[in-house]
Amino acid sequence: MASLIPILSLVFLLFAAFYHLGEARNFTVGGSVPGWKVPDPANNTLKNWAAGRRFIVGDTLVFHYDNKTNDSVLEVTEENYKNCITEKPVNEYKGEPAMVTLSVSGPHYFISGAPGNCQKDEKLIVAVQSTQHPPIPKPNAPTVPTPSKSPTTVTAPAPAPSTAVGLVAGSGIFWAIVAIIGFAWA
Repeated sequence: MASLIPILSLVFLLFAAFYHLGEARNFTVGGSVPGWKVPDPANNTLKNWAAGRRFIVGDTLVFHYDNKTNDSVLEVTEENYKNCITEKPVNEYKGEPAMVTLSVSGPHYFISGAPGNCQKDEKLIVAVQSTQHPPIPKPNAPTVPTPSKSPTTVTAPAPAPSTAVGLVAGSGIFWAIVAIIGFAWA
């Protein structure tokens, strides 16, 4: 049993390092102040910054930018993100810093409100995970066709992959390991 303690300790440390127990956190967008700006074309820091992080419901994005540039943060649809359309955003955040609390799971699309900045890649996609909130439905999602008079077979699309099971299982495994370590040291 004594040789099991170092292994369990290592597993505990790995879980503690990679799983933040559901605590909401603040993220400075871009990793620096000001991080919300037109990125260097050679290294898209906004895209790389978001790809290296895990966001959960309740986290807050803090957008620091130079208020003199007349910039803002627009939360938009996926289509408006791809086409850099600033009209009719889902939400608009002005003032420095702009604080955005991620309240639902799914993808969130942000673009700059300053003219021309989105086209220069001042935009960000954040994928938000949660075990308690359903993903945001995609606009213009395909509908299931209604049956016609002739017999046809309609195949439902496969359900989207979910991390909910893994997160719930991971949490249970984490607490089981904590209990084992506690019993081993008692």
